[in-house]
Amino acid sequence: MPLDGTAPGAGVVALLTEWNAYRALNLKRIADVMAGNVLIDLRNVYKAEDIAGTGLDYRSVG
Repeated sequence: MPLDGTAPGAGVVALLTEWNAYRALNLKRIADVMAGNVLIDLRNVYKAEDIAGTGLDYRSVG
């Protein structure tokens, strides 16, 4: 998983690329290992309905 080394303990995760590797993240798993729950999507990779039920506070910019 692309975020294995970065998401654990993070307060915020910022998605800065639209690469395919980041389009199919296990968002529930990411939420479970984060200290916080904010996901900032600067490339509009996800839609609000993709995030529903994950526990993430999703912020889409742009």
